[in-house]
Formats: sequence, structure tokens, C-alpha cells
Amino acid sequence: MKANLSRRNFLASSLLGAAAAGVAGRPVGALAENTPASVPASAGSLPKGKLGTLELSRLILGTNIITHHVHSRRLNFVNNLERKYNTDEKVQETFALAQAHGVNTFMTHHDQKVMVLFREFRDRRGGKMNWLVAPDPSESRKEADFKRSVEELVNLGVDALYLHGATADPLVQKGNVAQVARYVDIMKATGLPAGVAAHDLKTVQACVAAKMPVDYWVKTFHHLNYPTAPRPEEIKGPTEEVPHGYWCSSPEETTAFMKTLPQPWIAYKVMAAGAIPPRDAFDYSYRNGADFILAGMFDFEIAEDAEITRDVLARLGQRERPWRG
Repeated sequence: MKANLSRRNFLASSLLGAAAAGVAGRPVGALAENTPASVPASAGSLPKGKLGTLELSRLILGTNIITHHVHSRRLNFVNNLERKYNTDEKVQETFALAQAHGVNTFMTHHDQKVMVLFREFRDRRGGKMNWLVAPDPSESRKEADFKRSVEELVNLGVDALYLHGATADPLVQKGNVAQVARYVDIMKATGLPAGVAAHDLKTVQACVAAKMPVDYWVKTFHHLNYPTAPRPEEIKGPTEEVPHGYWCSSPEETTAFMKTLPQPWIAYKVMAAGAIPPRDAFDYSYRNGADFILAGMFDFEIAEDAEITRDVLARLGQRERPWRG
């Protein structure tokens, strides 16, 4: 597949190929039971960084598109379209294409279906990608449930753990920083790298103030210079899906604070869930301190995003925040 193939043509050819497979008698979206597809030959490498002993590509494959949790700003047809397009087999193709284009890490949460799909990729389809997973992100879970989730993930062979932002943010907002610390300790006890994700910068600041032994941070990060971005007086909290659609309310403050931290930083929501073009988003994030970018990508976006990553990093020059991973 040529790297300069347009997204529109790629999508059209992918859909036609899927339809042809269905006509030929192979159910579209079904996992191959007897003849697992092989991973395509390498289409290029990406710059890498370290997370403990792990070597991660600077661009990491995200999960929202794969778990059907697209931020569509109440455009319900977008979610329906994504569910129809991203069949189980298409997800396997996405994993394979990501690996072929140098994306060597997939980051997700403890979703049973995704666990099955990614194990299929790693165990039967020649997959070699790292696997960073957040234990069950339900805020209502009990600590014993969190421990069981961690144990299951370790037994499945995950490479690193992190506390989901949907868990960490509400706990900090309610003043229960001690519970966040207990979750971090549970993850650290496995010997795997343990991170904390956050939408709210105050969550990261609270963890730092409590001196938690966090190995890496996962923090939303994007500028507010896009057509649908809120004006300063319209920002009422750390995130907002509608009407504006933002997931980082304080990019300048985030830049300044993350500069003080010695741990690696994985930035996510860097495109404000599709509102910022990837080249603009990637350049802003890397230039302002992110060590890695977590990006949700359809299969037809991977080649272009990988090429943008290589080009942006090659042109970047010196950063104010040293590379931490």
C-alpha cells in the first residue's frame, strides 16, 4: 500500500475489499479461525523512547475508535458509522497496519472484547506490539475489584498499567487522593510500570504533592486555537464535550507544570477529538513537552499519521522540556 494514497481512496478500497471478502464467503468482521492473517511487511520505523525498560514508539495507537467510544459531539451517526466500519477483522487490520508503520504500542482499558482481539493479534497473528492497559475504569468499583482486574491483566501479559482518567479525576475532585495512592501502590506491586491518566491538571498536581511513585503520566493536551474552541470565559471545567468540545482547558499551565516532572509524559486528546489536524496537533504536543502521543486512528489514517510523526520530530529541534523517555 503506497504511503501517499489518499484517505478517501484508502477508505473506499478498504470497504470494497471487505465487501469482496463477504461475497467470497468470508463473513465480514469475523475473526479468522483457522488461517490467521500475517502482519504486513514493515512499511517504516518510528522514533522511540523509553518507559522503564520498555521501548515505545513516539506515536501510540489509542483505543476509543476501537472500543466504539468516539467523541462525536452528539452526532450519533458518527458512532453508528464507526461501529459498522470497525468490525473485529478491521480492528485486526488496524493493529497490523499500525505495527507495520512503526507504531509498536497499543494503549487501552480493561475491556473484555478488546482483550480478546488484542490477544488474538499477539498470540496468533504475529503481533509484537506493547500493551499498556488501565484496569477496570469504573469509578464505582471496590478496591478488591481493582486488584482482581490488575491480576487478570498481569496474567494476560500486559506490559504496563495505568489508572484511567475516568477514575483518577473524580477521586481527586472529591478529595480522595489517598484512594488514588492505593491504586498506584497496587499497580506498582506487580513490578510493571504504573502510570496515572488525567483530564484535569489538578489530578497530576495532587499526585505529585502526595509524592506518589508514579512511573509515567497520561495527560490530555491540545491548544485552544481551532474554530470550535471555547473562548476563555466559556471554559467552565477541565473538559466539555458540547457545545465546544475541549479536553485540555489549560494548555499553557499544563506545559509549565509538566516541564517540572522527571517522568515520561504520554499526551492524549491532542487533536481535541478530531478538531485539530494531526500535523498541527503533533507539532504542538511534541514541541511543548510530550514524550509520546496517544492517537486514535482508523486503519486508513495510520500511514499518514506515522509519516507526520517522523517529519515533525525530524524538524523539531531543541525543546524546553528535555525528553523524559
